[in-house]
Amino acid sequence: MYTKLIVAAVLLAGVGTAGAVETDAQRVQAVLPQVTAWRRDIHQHPELSNREVRTSKLVADELKKLGYTVRTGIAHTGVTGVLIGGKPGPKLAIRADMDALPVTEQVDLPFASKAKGEYQGKTVGVMHACGHDAHTAMLLGLAEIFAGMRKDLPGSVMLIFQPAEEGAPPGEQGGAPLMVKDGVFADFHPDAIFGMHVVSTMTVGTAGVRPGGAMASSDTFRIVVHGRQSHGAMPWLSIDPIVTAAEIVTSAQTIVSRQLDISQKPAVVTFGVFNGGQRFNIVPETAELQGTVRTFDEAMRKQALASLKRIAENVAAANGATVETQIPLSADSGNPVLTNDPALTARVRTSLETALGKQNVIESPRWTASEDFPYFGLGAHAPSVYFFVGATPVGVDPATAPSNHSPKFFLDEGALKVGATAMLQAALDFLGHANSQ
Repeated sequence: MYTKLIVAAVLLAGVGTAGAVETDAQRVQAVLPQVTAWRRDIHQHPELSNREVRTSKLVADELKKLGYTVRTGIAHTGVTGVLIGGKPGPKLAIRADMDALPVTEQVDLPFASKAKGEYQGKTVGVMHACGHDAHTAMLLGLAEIFAGMRKDLPGSVMLIFQPAEEGAPPGEQGGAPLMVKDGVFADFHPDAIFGMHVVSTMTVGTAGVRPGGAMASSDTFRIVVHGRQSHGAMPWLSIDPIVTAAEIVTSAQTIVSRQLDISQKPAVVTFGVFNGGQRFNIVPETAELQGTVRTFDEAMRKQALASLKRIAENVAAANGATVETQIPLSADSGNPVLTNDPALTARVRTSLETALGKQNVIESPRWTASEDFPYFGLGAHAPSVYFFVGATPVGVDPATAPSNHSPKFFLDEGALKVGATAMLQAALDFLGHANSQ
C-alpha cells in the first residue's frame, strides 16, 4: 500500500511553500549537514542499551554549547536538555532514543559499524539497525534550531535522549520506565510529548500517524520445562523436556488462531528462544522457552497470558513433566499499548501535512512492534503523539526492503530532512509560534 505513496525528490529539495513553512524548511536545511555528520558518527560508534556512554556525552556536550539546562545520568545514560523560550507558552517534550542492537552490520557504507559489544555473555557485533542514530541526530538538529530562535520561541521545550529503548540487559532496569522513575519530569511538567520513528515500511518523503492504538503492548515470557534426563538410546527412561516444550510451542499457536477475536484487533504470540540440551545423544533434564505476547486490547492481553500459562502447565502435566512459568517475565518486562491522543493527533497530522504535503501523510496501520515511549505520557500525565517517517529510498519497494532490526537495514539520509522538518513544524505549531501558522 505504501508504494502508492512514493514521492519524487521534491521533499529532498525543500518542503513546503512560501512564507513560514519555507522558513522552517530553511532552518532545517541550515543544520542538515551537521545532522548528517552526527548521524554518521553515531552510526559508526553504536552502543548497546544502558551502555550509551559516548553517545550521551556527545549529546550533553552539544546541548551545553547551545545554552540548554542539561541533566545527565538519568536511567544510567539518559540526557535531557531544557530551553525556556523568550515568550510565554506551553511546555513540550520531544524524545529520541540512543541505543543500538546486538546485530552485525551487513551494509556497505563508508561509516558502517565495526563495533563489538557484550550481550548476554557473548561478544557480538553492534549496529544501529533500528534508526536510533537518526533519531538522536535529528533531535540534536532541532536543539540547534530552537536555540537559534530562543528569543521568539513561545513556551519551553525539553529534549529527552533516552537509553535502552530496545530493553535493558537481563538483570538491569532501563529505558523510559526508569527515566520516569528517576524523575525525568521532576522539574519540567510537559503539556504534551512527541516522538517519531524512521521505518523501512515507508518511502522517504512520506509520514504516517494514527489516532488511538498505534503500536502493540508487549509482554515477555519465560517457560522452563523440567523433565528427567536419560541416554538418547533409551528415551523411555526419560521425561523428555524438548518434546514437551515443542508441544507447548505448537499448542500455543491456537491462542491467536482459535481463542482471540482477531477480527477486532490483532494479536501475536511469538517464541524467540528454544534452549534444551548439550549433546546429541542425551535427553536433557530441562528445556527453556522465551518469547513475547503482543496485543492492542487489555482484555485480550490478559486472556492471551492466561491461556499461555494454562497450555504450558497442562501440556507439561500430560507428559509427566513440570513447568516453571514467568508469564509475564516481570511487572516491568513489557510495554503498554502506544496510544496516540486523538485530539492531539489531529493537530499533529495537520502539521505534518503542512510540512510534507497532504498527499504524503497517511493514517499508518497498526504496528505490532512495541515501544516504551508510552511510559513518558503515563509518567507525565500528558497527552502524547508518536509518528512514523519513511526511510526506504524512492524506487525501492518498502515491502521488500530490509526491515528495522535487520543487519541489512538501510536508512536513506533524505529521511533526516523529512523527519526534522515534520517534527519542527509539529513542535512550533503546538507551541504557537506565529510564523508556523
